[in-house]
Amino acid sequence: MSINAPSPDPSPQHSPLGKAVAYADQYDPALLFPIARAAQRAELGITAAPPFFGADLWTAYELSWLNLRGKPQVALAHLTVPCETPHIVESKSLKLYLGSFSQTRFADAAEVQSRIRADLAAALWRGAAAPGSIGVKLLLPEQFDQQAIHELDGLNLDRLDVECTHYQPAPELLTVQQDAPPVHGEVLTSRLLKSNCPVTGQPDWGSVQVRYSGAPIHQEGLLRYLVSFRQHSGFHEHCVERIFMDLWTRCRPTQLTVYARYTRRGGLDINPWRTSHPQQPPANVRTARQ
Repeated sequence: MSINAPSPDPSPQHSPLGKAVAYADQYDPALLFPIARAAQRAELGITAAPPFFGADLWTAYELSWLNLRGKPQVALAHLTVPCETPHIVESKSLKLYLGSFSQTRFADAAEVQSRIRADLAAALWRGAAAPGSIGVKLLLPEQFDQQAIHELDGLNLDRLDVECTHYQPAPELLTVQQDAPPVHGEVLTSRLLKSNCPVTGQPDWGSVQVRYSGAPIHQEGLLRYLVSFRQHSGFHEHCVERIFMDLWTRCRPTQLTVYARYTRRGGLDINPWRTSHPQQPPANVRTARQ
């Protein structure tokens, strides 16, 4: 197996994304390509500890390996990446990494799970003063029919017949009703979130849920704001953090949670979740479009 590692904090342009690459079928953790979160957060004015907690919830649908007798095994993987990790992992590199298991023999699913956890933790926490872990859960075929489909709960903003003219993030569209009594735990959702991969330009389609307490947010403006990401280039994690920060600074809620579920690409979906107050992450349940 390869022992090479990517150079410290390489840029997305150096990743395998958007390039023709050979697909390895022998286990190779060096295929993982970390990208630092700091640069994107600095664009949002976050230079120290961010004002949110959260995690990135990944689902991997294309995971297979050989048992010790050479018989293929398959599983789904749920990955939970704390937003405190100094890096994200570029999605195509994760696809290539998981694909490298396909012709490698492992004793059992527990060994595969352990390897994935160790390799991803090393990439995601690289350079951290106090490295942590990540969550890895493998679902075997006998558990597949237990996987539910459920849409995001909340009041559907898409019911509103609004005119949309902004297709780059426009936080000035976010306003609140200053003279109205505060709401507690209002939940608003939309299926109209779209952004674009910053390297390939490919569209990323998603649904988003906003849960907050505080002055009522004007729903028409919130919907227009979410639509304004339509031509924006940004990774899923960074888009959700931008939405959180724009709502946090312009609407000043007392509590805020932003959760997005993006449709899968390359057998992977990424579902960032950010919240102003510590709580358990949502269950990793896919929507119909995923």
